[in-house]
Amino acid sequence: MRPKLTQQQLANAACLSLGTVRKIERGERGVSDSALESIAHALGVDPSRLRSDRGTAHTAVHEALPMLSAVLAVHDMPEDGPTRPMRELRIAVDEAVKWRLAAQYTRIAHQLPELLAELARAYHQAPSHERTTVAQLMVSAYRSADAVAYKFGARDLSARLVDLMRGTVPEAEDPLLSAAVAYVRTETFFAAQAHAPGLRALELALDGAPAATEESQIAVRGALHMRAAVIAGRAKNVSAAQTHLHEARTLGDLVAEDVYYGTAFGPESVRIHEVSVAVSLGDDHVGKALAVAREWKPPTDLPAERRSGFYIELARAQLWTGEAEHAFESLKVARHIAPQHTREHPWVREDAAKLRRLKRADSETLTNFAEWCAAI
Repeated sequence: MRPKLTQQQLANAACLSLGTVRKIERGERGVSDSALESIAHALGVDPSRLRSDRGTAHTAVHEALPMLSAVLAVHDMPEDGPTRPMRELRIAVDEAVKWRLAAQYTRIAHQLPELLAELARAYHQAPSHERTTVAQLMVSAYRSADAVAYKFGARDLSARLVDLMRGTVPEAEDPLLSAAVAYVRTETFFAAQAHAPGLRALELALDGAPAATEESQIAVRGALHMRAAVIAGRAKNVSAAQTHLHEARTLGDLVAEDVYYGTAFGPESVRIHEVSVAVSLGDDHVGKALAVAREWKPPTDLPAERRSGFYIELARAQLWTGEAEHAFESLKVARHIAPQHTREHPWVREDAAKLRRLKRADSETLTNFAEWCAAI
């Protein structure tokens, strides 16, 4: 949690009026999900910690998923309604991308159904020369929605969103965006544990991606190599994992760390994936993950989802090598960085349950953590 804030500082950080904050604190008015999310983000805590009814943020997300499904069911015949100008739609989609990278899934779950419906209307109303732009926005919005569906276990909905991305991206007429969709599609192979086919799909995407001559092209190809290295590790294909990781490292050194086509890429992201690949390969490779962590930590300007993933992977490596206390500390760091991402990660639940069985930390603290992530 961030240092103690005055009411005015909290209001400013949460983009709320001072009067609203005062009334919420005095219990004189209720608090909407969006206001709760803004206050939690300003304080650096999970929204569930602020709910007096102890309802958790993931419940709010699950309650919103049917609305998302309903919008997708009629994406090709949207209902009538208002449609903002293209500039405003782009701003809204860019905001959703920021929420995804910051692991603010509750915001996405509540805001995306309406935005997707509006984008569907915009697409059907747009003249032919503007449909390419709308299609690009739709792909990005689908990806943000998919992050919620996938992370919260709605795998059929996630697969539907991936199919919509793949069906829409040809109309976007952007080969780099097509490569980015191939990156996202890998989720379906992870979910099915079809690692070898997933690796082949990524290698086909690399064959079809533009040559790496400009920064964005370099970054998109590098991201595909990062993803391929991880899924090759899950397939226990050591040679392919090392080859793709080497290619990602080479490309990462050519660009500044940034977000390209919705994916963070650069030398820092590649280093995080070195840990991920080592954990995926397991056995004798796990020591590599610990070696990286001893010398380096992800900088705070990396997206929260990526940084928390680093500590989740590191915790698993530490647990496997008998460093149970360190593993628990890594899980707590991951929670501090991105609470919603950490709580919904299946490895966190598995590892918290194992740590509790081992009783290798303060029992009350560990039990509280295990309850928080639904490990018990």
